[in-house]
Amino acid sequence: MNHAEVERLIDHPIEEVFRHYTDHVGWSDWAGLGPVRLTREGSPERNGVGCVRAFARAGGLREEVTAFEPPHSMRYRISAGGFPLADHRGEVLFASEGRGTRVTWRVSFRSRIPLTGWALKRGISLIFGRILDGFARHLDRSPRS
Repeated sequence: MNHAEVERLIDHPIEEVFRHYTDHVGWSDWAGLGPVRLTREGSPERNGVGCVRAFARAGGLREEVTAFEPPHSMRYRISAGGFPLADHRGEVLFASEGRGTRVTWRVSFRSRIPLTGWALKRGISLIFGRILDGFARHLDRSPRS
């Protein structure tokens, strides 16, 4: 298994950060991945366990939320697409730190192409870092809620 982890300190309260991050359709506005839609809503919360989000620019990629514990964590797995990744599992942790929130994004995965796990890990880390940077900028531009 390969593992990647990215952290960012975001200058917003944990409840606000968790709420905006787990608004999956809202990713369309800031993640740089094109339109994101729900192909299945979660239960009992729309964006919670069982929710499946689809990314328009990621060739059939679907991610299913497997755990949802506001405002501290969300876990997910790739349920479709994502080649060359296999057994991809992710978790996003939210922890209050001062007046802000530390967001930690961790994933584990296998590569279906031998000897490429290190390159995929590097690519995933770069992409996740950019996504979290875009998320922080989005929150900075949004009215405080």
